[in-house]
Amino acid sequence: MITLTIPNMTCGGCAKSVTKALLNVDAQAQIETDPTTRKVQVKSNIEESTLRTALSAAGYPADPA
Repeated sequence: MITLTIPNMTCGGCAKSVTKALLNVDAQAQIETDPTTRKVQVKSNIEESTLRTALSAAGYPADPA
């Protein structure tokens, strides 16, 4: 499980955009977002760096939790 902090994920719409960006990289990923804590947990076989790149490209740069 990869946990990332996304400082500008502040609402449900942001969480949907984050989920969509991650699913574009790995359609089988299991994703839990929490806009309140600004954290996302991802269960995926894709490298963390690839997931972070996808999030950055979608406008949601992520930091390790």
